[in-house]
Amino acid sequence: MSEVHKNFMELSFASRSENESFARVAVASFISQLDPTMEELTDIKTVVSEAVTNAVIHGYEEKTDGVITIRTWIEGQKVSIEISDQGLGITNVEEARQPLYTSKPELERSGMGFTIMENFMDEVAVDSREGQGTTIRLVKHLKTHQQTLQH
Repeated sequence: MSEVHKNFMELSFASRSENESFARVAVASFISQLDPTMEELTDIKTVVSEAVTNAVIHGYEEKTDGVITIRTWIEGQKVSIEISDQGLGITNVEEARQPLYTSKPELERSGMGFTIMENFMDEVAVDSREGQGTTIRLVKHLKTHQQTLQH
């Protein structure tokens, strides 16, 4: 019986919008050791972009002196990602998770961030405290090579 592949990484960076692409590529590079499908890789890159963008725009209101931390764990074909900020927090998480809801309509935001995360990932959990920040926990179970070949 083979041993389950386990690994983790942690990355912290300034709350600057230009770091969103860095975060997306860093997580994608880390999980590439599992040889995900292009669709799985695109899904994960998209949700990381959404979560980091939310932290920059909503958590820190585009102030560049905040810190965003991403932790990623691999266990077998399960990828867990945690994206945290110490920003403003979300007043009403359930309301924020509703499709088309945005707290910043003046920025012409689509309000689809959480909806996208929920559609692309197997699990999405949001822990937020006003004035203390937000942590988003995401889980995706990647297909094994055998499952990919069958489709």
